[in-house]
Amino acid sequence: MKRSLLVALSCAACNTAGSAWMAQPLEGELTAPPAPVEARSPSAPPRKSTRIHVISEAPSLEASLSSAPGSGYTHASTAPSSKLTLGGKAVGTFKNTYYDFPSEGDFTGETVGLMSASCQTIMNVPRPFYESVCVQGSGTLRSGGTVSFAKRDCSCAAECPRTGQRICFDLLDKAQYPWGRGAMGKAITPLLTVAVDSTVIPLGTPLYIPEYDGVARDLTGTAQHDGCFLAEDRGLAVKGQHVDVFTGHREITQLWNRLVPSNRGVTVIVDSPRCKRAR
Repeated sequence: MKRSLLVALSCAACNTAGSAWMAQPLEGELTAPPAPVEARSPSAPPRKSTRIHVISEAPSLEASLSSAPGSGYTHASTAPSSKLTLGGKAVGTFKNTYYDFPSEGDFTGETVGLMSASCQTIMNVPRPFYESVCVQGSGTLRSGGTVSFAKRDCSCAAECPRTGQRICFDLLDKAQYPWGRGAMGKAITPLLTVAVDSTVIPLGTPLYIPEYDGVARDLTGTAQHDGCFLAEDRGLAVKGQHVDVFTGHREITQLWNRLVPSNRGVTVIVDSPRCKRAR
């Protein structure tokens, strides 16, 4: 899933929530083989253990973005100065998708039991809601409660049509988990949380993704994103060089899919001083 670092990016962005563990309808897979790790001299000192394969130091913002025709970075008026470097280390071009947070109130139809990990019925919900939340991982009930993925292969749960899995859920305190719970057991946050393959990007890692720097945070366009995210979630379909951005709202998923389309590839940078606040 790797391309040469910061080659002409075709900028990018699909859809999951709470625990972004499930499959998305993805297209345009980035299937290039990973770059080989450099050979080291037997006398060289041991390196600090890390699961991130660093490709290179990040270049200047203007150099990396202006050399990416069709990247979708269309915010020239807010682009940082060419003298400002990204800092940190670029780890490659990642497939990008989106996930959001289904609400039971948006669905109707025959009902099916939403089961807990102990096989107790949390609530009978419209089947289309179950079919959405079993893919997204989390959602909100009409009652106001939040449900998030507890475990798969639950014999008492209905089968999720898109995945073939049988998913059980936890009922969470909405005040503590308004948008569901991620793989770190913490509340996730729209437009900050991303799901990653934790064998590639360790959970808890702040990420800078320049293609999102300056993208509108809402439908009014009055606020812009700073390009900083936090790896707080995992996904069954999030494998290798892939980031799945939690948008929270379906409307924001649609907006970001227009501004930075899914599955075309974005640049992921770790250890950027620009994203200290994300940690």
